[in-house]
Amino acid sequence: MLRLRSLPIALGAAAAFIVASAAPASAQGPGGAAALVGDEGTVAAAPGATPQQPPAGGVAPGTPVAAAVDGEIAQLAGVQALAPTAAPSAILAAVTAANEIAGLPYKWGGGHRSFQDSGYDCSGAVSKVLNAIGSLDDPLDSRALRSWGEAGRGRWITVYTNPSHAYVVIAGLRFDTSGRGGKGPRWRAEPRPSSGFVARHPDGL
Repeated sequence: MLRLRSLPIALGAAAAFIVASAAPASAQGPGGAAALVGDEGTVAAAPGATPQQPPAGGVAPGTPVAAAVDGEIAQLAGVQALAPTAAPSAILAAVTAANEIAGLPYKWGGGHRSFQDSGYDCSGAVSKVLNAIGSLDDPLDSRALRSWGEAGRGRWITVYTNPSHAYVVIAGLRFDTSGRGGKGPRWRAEPRPSSGFVARHPDGL
């Protein structure tokens, strides 16, 4: 016999099973909402659904990020960013790669021996993002990035680079190692003048 005190637990388990069974089989359905598949599973945003508010302090670093923002502009959620629903899957990957290292310290040469590091410099952080979308096999410094990819601004991603610095704008939001909020890879809400920088972008993005 099922004891009364066990009834809420049994009902909760049944509800979890129903939700799991109803989850979409793919990360992006035809005409539906895009979602990112990460190490912790899939987080999806249903078409027309109200985006869930991030927890206090933002999304935890490394957490798979759903395309939870309507439109085409990424938005900040604490130290992390939320990708827009209109973005292609490569942009979801780029946002998540940046989220994984957002808040880490600035480290000269960081991200150049390996895309995985304890800290990143400007071009190391940009290289990490470009590798996540399949546009870069090996890390590049800011000088080499001037001849990487296609010339000019991209539709979704633009890398701005000169001989001494590089940063990237993803879905309208800047990811940079310098600016307000401390030194190191961070999402920056304020724009940065692009004068003196060369603009490059991945093919098709």
